[in-house]
Amino acid sequence: MESRIQHFLIAVLLFTPGLGGAATDPDELDLEPLVVREPERREIKVDKLDSENFEVGGFAGIMSVEDFGTDTLYGLRAAYHITEDLFVEAVYGETELGQTSFERLSGNVQILVDGDRDMSYYNLSVGFNVFPGEVFVGRRLAFKGGLYIIGGAGSTDFAGDEHFTVNFGVGYRLAATDWLALRIDVRDHMFETDLLGSEELTHNIEFSGGLTIFF
Repeated sequence: MESRIQHFLIAVLLFTPGLGGAATDPDELDLEPLVVREPERREIKVDKLDSENFEVGGFAGIMSVEDFGTDTLYGLRAAYHITEDLFVEAVYGETELGQTSFERLSGNVQILVDGDRDMSYYNLSVGFNVFPGEVFVGRRLAFKGGLYIIGGAGSTDFAGDEHFTVNFGVGYRLAATDWLALRIDVRDHMFETDLLGSEELTHNIEFSGGLTIFF
């Protein structure tokens, strides 16, 4: 009985695929060749950084001249950006003086003749960007912008005389593109004058806005 079982098991091993010695011959195995694929190379374009350091433009606004009221102001500016945060700027502006309160109350008395009522100034200032950032318009549109402080010195042609002038103020620059910007400025132009009889320091406030281009 045991010999019959042994013969049966031997027959099963010989005729079952994968269990017999003939079925394990590696030459008879059907193997697919191994294919190694190289990674696809993608060309990445990197935008060049803008190198425009010069800024020029015009502005308009109002200027409140102490004792003379508020009048329209026009001017030109040119700046050079030394670093991302620091820049120097030259400005020329002009306005026309109105009447003082004394002239309005006294009737025909005039402190200045018409030719001396044209006021102009020029200065050289240093500016520093203190809060650069972005302004978002909607969900997809963003513009670069930032607040800056600025101060400097120059000269003011006031009432027929030249006056040494110190200016200080703040402004905001909004870059519409990489070459066009919108600017808003508030400045205090300070100089001494004795036009009304005694030497005094006057504060003349400028509110202006304009466009500048970079190149």
